Amino acid sequence: MPRTSKQDEARPVPRGKAATINDIARLAGVSKKTVSRIINRSPLVRADTREKVETLMRDVGYVPDPMARGLAFRRSFLIGMIYDNPTAQYIVDIQYGALDALRDSGFELVVHPCDSRSPNYVDGVRRFVQQQKLHGVMLVPRVSEDQALADMLDDVGCRYARIAAVALDATDRMVVTHDRDGAAEVADYLQSLGHREVAMITGPAAYRSAIERTHGFVGALQRRGIELPPSRLVEAGYTFESGVAAAEKLLGAKKRPTAIFCGNDEMAAGVYRVALRTGIQIPKHLSVVGYDDSPLASRLWPPLTSVRRDTRDTGRMAAAMLLQSDGGARPLSSVRPHLVIRDSCQPPA
Repeated sequence: MPRTSKQDEARPVPRGKAATINDIARLAGVSKKTVSRIINRSPLVRADTREKVETLMRDVGYVPDPMARGLAFRRSFLIGMIYDNPTAQYIVDIQYGALDALRDSGFELVVHPCDSRSPNYVDGVRRFVQQQKLHGVMLVPRVSEDQALADMLDDVGCRYARIAAVALDATDRMVVTHDRDGAAEVADYLQSLGHREVAMITGPAAYRSAIERTHGFVGALQRRGIELPPSRLVEAGYTFESGVAAAEKLLGAKKRPTAIFCGNDEMAAGVYRVALRTGIQIPKHLSVVGYDDSPLASRLWPPLTSVRRDTRDTGRMAAAMLLQSDGGARPLSSVRPHLVIRDSCQPPA
């Protein structure tokens, strides 16, 4: 009976069988995608991982399939951006940030607007990802909050980066904007001015950002002994028109608030419209605060106090995350909001 050497016992591939890319991935303890990147000389792999896999390929005599290599190469240089968001300026700023990160990288950005209320929108995103052979995708609120969409991307092997108000995934897949903290700062500021008769116009209840901003604002008021009655918490749609409708409700009440916090600057502009039409002077009769600190905030008169979250930096961080090499957990990426004080607030009359 022939003797079996230790080398034969550890042979990674059966005798007479050509090694496959799956064999290489298994033996190296990495993903198939990582092996493919190494074959195609992608810069997105750590040097030690590259050396380990290349040594293993030489040892087992692995020869990449030219057609598979070509397909992988075409997949390597497109980053997708998927969004369903009614705020045009937010989307533009996210795109600018992503383009900042992709500049000189050899990657290009392709965008895919969708309607997350549609029952088959996840299937539509799947087709987009597979047809474009995307290297990865950025998920912008509200679609970033949909776990079914993230699970689908996992199933098809497409990496992703989620932008959201709170951490919803692994740290190497998240950019967190901490919306609750920004809204709490607004409550503290208005209370410091002496406002107790306050109101809030929130975004849609289906948006995690709206939930976090509402909890942050209401919770901070409660900690200071101020209760926000349900009649002064009005849901709107993150649009100018919905801000007008909400402001009409609040400012038409028998006892109107002395300050209104709006879930974004578009809705705050709607409050300005109603205040102007009804002869309510800002900030003499009414203080107004927005969220996002978009260019609109400094163009309104008086200039709008607003919570700044660096949207462009958020997009840059999400895109850069998709360019990073595989391997190991990374710290959570965060964009911290802070209040920018302008002329739209003063102590109540």
